[in-house]
Order: sequence, then C-alpha cells, then structure tokens
Amino acid sequence: MTQRGGVTEALVVLDVITTFEHEDGDPLLESVRGSVPVLARALAHARERIAVIYVNDADGDWDGDAPGHIARALAGKGGDVLRDVMPQPGDRVLFKPDYSAFDGTALAHLLGDLGVTRVVLAGAATEMCVAQTGIAARARGCQVTVLRDACATIDLENEQISLAYLEHVTGSVVRDTDDWILRG
Repeated sequence: MTQRGGVTEALVVLDVITTFEHEDGDPLLESVRGSVPVLARALAHARERIAVIYVNDADGDWDGDAPGHIARALAGKGGDVLRDVMPQPGDRVLFKPDYSAFDGTALAHLLGDLGVTRVVLAGAATEMCVAQTGIAARARGCQVTVLRDACATIDLENEQISLAYLEHVTGSVVRDTDDWILRG
C-alpha cells in the first residue's frame, strides 16, 4: 500500500451493492447513473495504489455472502449501471446495519491492521451514509477525503449541507475525483 506524504489511504465505497428496491430507490438510481463513471475512475486509480473497501447495507441478509449480494444487485433494477463499480478480487467487502460504515462492522479494525490514516469516501448517499461515515472516521482520528463527484444523492440540498458540514465542521477534505487522482 502506498503512502501520500506519510498518510496511508483506503478508498471506502458505500452502499453501491444495491437493488434500489426502497422508498428512495428511483431518485438514488438516477443520481448513481451520473456518478458511476467518476466512481469507476476513482476505483481504477485506487486499485493500483491503495486498499479498496466496500461497506454496504446488509438489507437484512446477514449471511456474509458478498458474491450473492453482488449477483442480486447486478440482476436488479440498475444492475446495468452498477456493473463497472462492483467489487473486484482483492477488494474487501463488509456489511453494516446502519448509516455509518463503522457501526456494527470491523472497519475500524481493518483500517488499523492496514495502517490507514486517511479514508477516501465515495458511494451513496452523500447526505446519509457518506456523511455519517465521515463524521465517525473523524471521531476515530482518521483524516477524511470525500470525492463529491463520486457520490450519489437523494436530495441535492441536503447533499450540499452535508458536504459543507464535513468540510467546515469536521475538517474533512471535499474534492473532485480528478483533483484527488492528480495529487497522488
């Protein structure tokens, strides 16, 4: 794993293994359609340099069967959109019960084992799971970067409020993916 200026990073991808079968599924799918090409670039860049960790809602299915979750997502509504951003061999997959990727998961232990000091966040939804994960990461002493254009949202206004909070209150870095790629 490479370091950038003494910082070891991991790309944490939130809630992209989904069938969009929930109340906000349709607007989220439309947003995901726009962010997937950028997320795919971020993943390609990260896989050559740093750890990639997917943390996804278990959706009540706690069997730990990541391939099964992925197959259901690809067969479901939006599967064609998600194809390019699914986990690959070498990526890690964890399942969560709540908004934050740290709640009820082994993420903190995994990051510690990998020596990660900065999490780079992408996925869905910015104003929910991305924001809560960023807040939790900062509370655990991690540096946080949010790739705003590699995230999807249900509500644009709430997304902007969440990004501003992450940047101005928690001290997280909010940037575009191409800027992140160019800096390292």
